[in-house]
Amino acid sequence: MIRSLPIAVLLASLLLVAPAQAADPLDYTRTVLEQARTIVAGSQSHDEKLAALSTLFGKFLDTDAMAREALGQQWSAFKPEQQREFLVLFRRLLERTYVQKLLLFENPNFVYAGQRFAGNQAIVDTKIVTPRDDFDVTYRLIPAGDNWQATAITVEDVSLTSNLGSQLNDLLKRMSVDDLLTLMRRKYGNSGGEA
Repeated sequence: MIRSLPIAVLLASLLLVAPAQAADPLDYTRTVLEQARTIVAGSQSHDEKLAALSTLFGKFLDTDAMAREALGQQWSAFKPEQQREFLVLFRRLLERTYVQKLLLFENPNFVYAGQRFAGNQAIVDTKIVTPRDDFDVTYRLIPAGDNWQATAITVEDVSLTSNLGSQLNDLLKRMSVDDLLTLMRRKYGNSGGEA
């Protein structure tokens, strides 16, 4: 009995320090997209669906990382308080661009083509299939606890982040950071949460 005690203690200590295994990125993406499909197919109002999709994708999309990537070198031109407000407004911009577009699809179905790994990132290839068309959508994900978060979305080989970043940087060539934030506030609501 005395000899078995150290082995039991060793096994218990290994179990305590063993890292939690993150969900498979493809399975996690499938879970999120199938929940989105259920919301879109539901009987709620358009605004209720938008709110539900916003909550769902708010956990799945790392919009802060996308916002910083979209601005690139321009990010450092923003004062800290401007950066904080921009992150909130960019999240709303991305939701309108990505989430509302999802609502426009009629009875979307998703096809899950596969996953691959590059360092600590995973690339998940999917397809949105509608009665009229289908769209290749690729997600770049990073581990986030037991789940994954998308840091980039590519639709038909066009990066959503790069596309939005190009538009934002074009605006910043013609206007100040404050003017850009004012424009975004008008379109997407202020950082206090008002629409």
